[in-house]
Amino acid sequence: MNKSGISTVTHFVLLGFPGPWNIQIILFSMILLVYMLTLTGNMAIICAVRWDRQLHTPMYMLLANFSFLEIWYVTCTVPSMLANFLSKTKTISFSGCFIQFYFFFSLGTTECLYLSVMAYDQYLAICHPLHYPSIMTGQLCGVLVCLCWLIGFLGYPILIFFISQLPFCGPNIIDHFLCDVDPLMALSCSPTPIIKNLFYSLSSMFIIITILYILGSYALVLRAVLQVPSSAGQRKAFSTCGSHLVVVSLFYGSIMVMYVSPTSGNSVTMHKIITLMYSVVTPALNPLIYSLRNKDMKFALCHVFCGMRILHIS
Repeated sequence: MNKSGISTVTHFVLLGFPGPWNIQIILFSMILLVYMLTLTGNMAIICAVRWDRQLHTPMYMLLANFSFLEIWYVTCTVPSMLANFLSKTKTISFSGCFIQFYFFFSLGTTECLYLSVMAYDQYLAICHPLHYPSIMTGQLCGVLVCLCWLIGFLGYPILIFFISQLPFCGPNIIDHFLCDVDPLMALSCSPTPIIKNLFYSLSSMFIIITILYILGSYALVLRAVLQVPSSAGQRKAFSTCGSHLVVVSLFYGSIMVMYVSPTSGNSVTMHKIITLMYSVVTPALNPLIYSLRNKDMKFALCHVFCGMRILHIS
């Protein structure tokens, strides 16, 4: 893939979280537990929406698709991270590194777009409840979901391809647990600031446009909620939006520190912790946030887990 005339790097070394073997085992166990909880929680939401007919609405269909996205988002990085904890070499192939790089950013961008679509759904449901069924149809929901995936996966291929064509002549050690733009660009023998600036400009554009849209949607939602005469109606509306706002705050709070605000003053360890927050911890918390604040979802999840228990006993 890389055609440098000097010497070609065929693999990279992901240092991850270096430390003694017993620390590596503890970290491996913790990340594995979080990963299993993420898969279980998001799969439970998908099953609940699939099996409960009362949840066959655009809001819950978007939530199920969001859970499906979260499963792939953590799976593109966590399995290789877990393997590195137990590996002595901690290597990843050149092509494997850039494939992970592509999927990590494409899935992250798709998540930003998904959160915007979910904010639009909440806006319609609260600000235009009478027109909501005619506007947010199953067909429109499907189109919005497909657009999120399409735009998310068409945003980065060209830039990542150009980064992969830069000459990498050594060293090949990445002080991170995944292949990210900064450590990869730092390893190039002839780094190109234009490509890096274009990459960060594109990432910032996706982040800023989507967060401004989300904030604008919820400003209109807040104004509509405050006009509701009954306090019970206000509580119900705030409860409906609260889960989504918590997820947005957790996700955007960390990615804006990494890809929008200047991070040159932060340590490498801080970069790893911030990346770990939005790539591993937040996807694990999302099922809890959405289920604990939603009575319909809690009821459906109880049916899912009770049904699994009955099948296990029988």
